[in-house]
Amino acid sequence: MTYSLYLNLIEPNLNNNKTFLILDDGTKISYKDFISLSSKISNKLTNLGLKSDDIILVKSQKCKETLSLYLTSILTGSVFFPLNSNYTLNETIYFIEDSKPSFLICESSEVESIKPICDDIGCRILSLNANGEGDVTNNLENFDSSFKPNIRVKDDLAALLYTSGTTGKPKGAMLTHQNLVSNAYQLINLWNIDTSDTLIHSLPIYHTHGLFVAINTSMMSGATIRFIKNFNIDLVMEAFKYSTLMMGVPTFYTRLIKDKRLSKSATKNMKLFISGSAPLLTETHQDFYNITGHRILERYGMTETNMNTSNPFDGERKAGSVGKPLKDISIRINKTIGDKDTLLNKIGMIEIKGPNVFKGYLNNPEKTQEAFTEDGYFITGDIGHFDKDGYLFISGRNKDLIISGGFNIYPKEIEDLINQHISVIESAVFGIKDNDLGEVPIAAVVMINNNTEIKDLSIFVENNLVKYKTPKKYIVLNELPKNVMGKVQKNILKDKYS
Repeated sequence: MTYSLYLNLIEPNLNNNKTFLILDDGTKISYKDFISLSSKISNKLTNLGLKSDDIILVKSQKCKETLSLYLTSILTGSVFFPLNSNYTLNETIYFIEDSKPSFLICESSEVESIKPICDDIGCRILSLNANGEGDVTNNLENFDSSFKPNIRVKDDLAALLYTSGTTGKPKGAMLTHQNLVSNAYQLINLWNIDTSDTLIHSLPIYHTHGLFVAINTSMMSGATIRFIKNFNIDLVMEAFKYSTLMMGVPTFYTRLIKDKRLSKSATKNMKLFISGSAPLLTETHQDFYNITGHRILERYGMTETNMNTSNPFDGERKAGSVGKPLKDISIRINKTIGDKDTLLNKIGMIEIKGPNVFKGYLNNPEKTQEAFTEDGYFITGDIGHFDKDGYLFISGRNKDLIISGGFNIYPKEIEDLINQHISVIESAVFGIKDNDLGEVPIAAVVMINNNTEIKDLSIFVENNLVKYKTPKKYIVLNELPKNVMGKVQKNILKDKYS
C-alpha cells in the first residue's frame, strides 16, 4: 500500500458527499465540504509562508476548524503538532522553544503573551477560538476551495506528539506517514470499521487516541463521526440511537455504568465499544457487560507507537488483557531491573518493532538511541507478560516498579487484588523510600464509603499476598489524581506522600 496520509484519507473523499462530522448543534458536514474548508485554510497559510516540513503547533480547543488544521498539514506536507489547550504559559513556552514551529495557532486571549516567544524564533502566530473564529478563518471566502497537495512518502514526518514527561522533560515523538497509515489500516481491518459506521467521538484531539486512532480510521474507511466537544453523558446517550462505535477512556465507561439509562436496549444499535489510554478495571469490564451485553474491547498503544495490540473483534476479549500484537508488529518481553534471568513469557519489559514505531525524538539523538535496543526494538518502559494464548497483560510502568529488599514488586498485581475487595472502587500502589528495604509499597484507595474501616481491607490483602508485597500503609482518598486521558498520576502521589 501507499504510505501517504493524503492518498489514504483525503483523495478518496474529495467528492464524497457523505456526512463526515455531526456537531453538537446538529450541523452535518460532508467529507467534501470539510476537505474544502481545509483546502481554503491551506491556501491561506501557504500565502502566509507555510512550507513542506514546517511544524504547525496548534493549541486550540476541540472544534471542526482545529481538526481541519490536521488536514491542512497533510495537504501542505507540513508537520502537525497538537497541544493540550489547557497548558499554562510556562508549559507552552517549553514546547515552543523545543519544537521551534513555523506557525503557532492559539486562542485570541493568548496571542499577546505568547507572541514575544514566537518572535524570538521567527514563528508566525495566528488566533483560532473555540467557536472557530480568528485569524485562521477570517476572510476564507477569498481563498480557493481546492489545493494542490504536497504528496509525502512513508518516511516523511507527519506529526509531532510530546510524551507526558513524568520522568523528566517531555520529548517530541516524530511520527511518519508510514507510522500513521499502516496503523490505521490494521485497526480498520481488525475492528471491522466501514462506511456504514458512525463513531461517537468525545475524546480530545491532541492525543494519539482521539486524533490518529479515531480520525484516521474513520476517514480511511469513510465512516461518520459524531463529534462531541467534551464527554457529556446526555449527548452520548442520544448518540447511541444512531451510532455503531465508541472510542473512550475507562472514565467514560465508569460514568456510563452509573447512569440508570444505560441498558441493553439503549445500546442495541452499537457494535463495538473500545477503551484505551489507561487500564480498564476488570470490574468495569464485567459491570458494563452485565448492563449492556457488550464486552468492551481493550487495546494498548502509546505516543511513540500508536496502537500495538488489541483484543479481537471476533473472538475472546479477555478482561484485564490488552490483547494480541497487531499484524506486522513484533512484541517481546525482555529482562527488567533486578531480573536474574530472561525467559520469554515471564514478567518483564515490553519491547516493540514494526511500521508503527516512531522515527525518534525531535532534536534528541541521545534519548532516541537510549530508547532502542541494538537490534531495533523500542523499549516501551511498560512491564508485562503474555499468557498461554498469546494475550498481553500489562503490569505497569517500569518507573513504577518497586524494588523492596531485592524483590521486584509490580504495583498492578497488588492493585488488582485490592480492587477485588467489596469496599474498594479503585486503587493506586506506589513505592516510597525506606532506609531498611530501599522501597516499600503504599496504597492509595478510593472507597465506596470513605468512613469504612481500613483494617478489613488490610487483612484481606495480607491473606492473599506474600508479606513483602503487602502495602505498608493505606491512604483513603476521595479520588485518585488523573490526567485528562484518565491515567493515574502516581508521580503526584509519590511527591505528596513520600
